[in-house]
Amino acid sequence: MKTPGEAMVQLKTVFGKRHAAAFLATFVTGLLTHLPVMLSDLPNHDGLASMYFDQNMITSGRWFLTVACGFSSYFTVPWVIGLIGLLFLGLTSAVLTELLELKNTASIVLCGAMLAAFPALASTFAYVFTLDGYMMAMLLAALSVLLTKKGKWGFLFGAVCLAFSLGIYQAYLPFAMLLCIYQVILLLENGSWKADKKGTLAWIGRYLGMGVLGFVLYYLILRVLLLIQGKELASYQGIGQAGSGAGQGLLESLKEIYVDFWKFTLAGHILWQNVFSAVALGLLALVMIYAVIRMATIQKWWKAPGFYGILIGLFVVLPPCTSCIRLVSPELTYHLLMRYQWVLYPMFALAICDKYFEGEGKTDRFLAQAQWTLLAAACTLVFCHSLADNIGYSNLEKKYERTYAYCVRLLDRIEQTQGYYQGIPVAMIGVVGEDAFPKTDLTGEVTGNMIGLSGEYLLYTGDNYEAFIKNYLGASLNIVDAEAMGEIYFKDEYVAMDSFPGPNSTKVVDGVLYVKTENKRRD
Repeated sequence: MKTPGEAMVQLKTVFGKRHAAAFLATFVTGLLTHLPVMLSDLPNHDGLASMYFDQNMITSGRWFLTVACGFSSYFTVPWVIGLIGLLFLGLTSAVLTELLELKNTASIVLCGAMLAAFPALASTFAYVFTLDGYMMAMLLAALSVLLTKKGKWGFLFGAVCLAFSLGIYQAYLPFAMLLCIYQVILLLENGSWKADKKGTLAWIGRYLGMGVLGFVLYYLILRVLLLIQGKELASYQGIGQAGSGAGQGLLESLKEIYVDFWKFTLAGHILWQNVFSAVALGLLALVMIYAVIRMATIQKWWKAPGFYGILIGLFVVLPPCTSCIRLVSPELTYHLLMRYQWVLYPMFALAICDKYFEGEGKTDRFLAQAQWTLLAAACTLVFCHSLADNIGYSNLEKKYERTYAYCVRLLDRIEQTQGYYQGIPVAMIGVVGEDAFPKTDLTGEVTGNMIGLSGEYLLYTGDNYEAFIKNYLGASLNIVDAEAMGEIYFKDEYVAMDSFPGPNSTKVVDGVLYVKTENKRRD
């Protein structure tokens, strides 16, 4: 067994300057971008009930999440969770440096910064109580590909990593799949497959084997743990019907995937939010296309029909691989936490350009112009993403402040209602009536697709009210269950009430305190 000193020396040889640069770029950018939310207590609607949560989400297929989030305790401590999450993300960046075969320091730093600034991370910070676990899942997904790449039998260890990644959060499966596709692209680019086509097929088969074995191992462990705990998969996000194709056929699912992929990519207001980020993405794409055309010309790829077949194949394969979770769970609501893999596309563009600049492009007469353009575009994209993240955090803070002020007024009205007593059953839907209050959220253009950071209030259900008033106002409400509320909702007494803050928005009926917060209109 090695001593700690010897282990550090060996770690230094493995974790070289390139990996250190990637780690630091991600960690520092992460701190600069996300420090406001790490130093605050700004819950979103789910966070209201997760001040302490053991993360036992096995009924959602997340059998390892409780262990992954256990390092930071099960209390919501944003500073500690954020630091651990950024450490995992920094290690992921180091792994990506190896997988993308980045050589140029500027490209390494920019890729690391992109990973930390991408708005999907800001959306994950809105659900900070799971952030460290989710970042571990991403690291394991990337490691699964790296282990498969590095050794003949590495796919076995990669399968274990993939299984545990899925056991934390299934949404990082596309992250691993896109990295596998990029490894195949690298193999085709260097031309070594021509000399050993049989070996190349076996090499590609290792990635397929890793994926299949990883998913089978994940599913077997899931079934065993469900059996031990006496539980079944929940219906949430269609996980209970995963793989069954429930609700629609395969062709219909594929159609939705392609539509969703291009809609989110081109008009999702995440990859780009303003004219600056749009131009930056356009320039990044143009430089990458220029590099590909130059490499195709120098290496005479354009003469091979297979080159065009590969390009067409990528356009066909990439959308379903990017959104493959939809195939597994057709009823999925595909929100931003599940779209982190989109950050790989600008990173792939940087990696392709880096490969050209370090190889055939060294004598390109436009080398300097192309590199400066790439640098400016990537820096602009990182800045715009960081800006969007902080706009989201600003809105989250205002959501909390508005919710606090609203609940103080509402609680006072409830306690002043004639017939009120501590513990009285309270019937309320939970939404905030938009008609009764001015619209104050100005961030919709930016935060519209940033789940957890959008909207004006933290309140969507009666349970949200109960949790917020308990945790932040120190009072308790006895909210009636959904079945009872379903009956009350259509009663004449409830329908005739004003919406809060109207004068007749609270009253006691048959021993139950009716509280109407929704809009007066009934659609």
